Amino acid sequence: MIYHFNKRRNFYFLSFFVLLAIALVSGCGVYSFSSSGGSGIKSIAIPIFQDQTSEFGIREKLTDIVIDEFTKDNTLKIDDRRNADSLLEGKIVRVDDQAGAFSRDETVQDIKITISVSVKYQDLKKRKVIWEEVLSQWGTFNPDGSDNENSTREAAIDEAVTKIAGEILNKSVSGW
Repeated sequence: MIYHFNKRRNFYFLSFFVLLAIALVSGCGVYSFSSSGGSGIKSIAIPIFQDQTSEFGIREKLTDIVIDEFTKDNTLKIDDRRNADSLLEGKIVRVDDQAGAFSRDETVQDIKITISVSVKYQDLKKRKVIWEEVLSQWGTFNPDGSDNENSTREAAIDEAVTKIAGEILNKSVSGW
């Protein structure tokens, strides 16, 4: 009787491992943290962003930083439009300067620069839009120059552009 019990237990034990091996070999599906992982998207084209504002140099800066972010992330290979699986297009639609904080004597302590960008990410193989959104981010600077690190408008623009580039990357490669 004990022999039969051990034989039955061995049978169940062996059956479990056989089923587990079949499941692993057959691949019960592909799971990916990347939104591009299951869709076959392996490359992206990023043409220079358009700019409908009067700000000089932001479109080049934003395009370069977005490309750098995708290059560092290495989830998608940067390619030209003819060969890429996906396309990221963007347009700077607004750049606003606003007083951010005031001192007790009501002088402006910092100025907030907000940049808004319309972005569209497309699957070129399936000819469909993956996501499309207007993204806005900001940076600040001290107009009196007392904070050397953040004392220029250019530094605030760099801060906002870097935040936008990070958000674009996250929306494009994450599946959440």
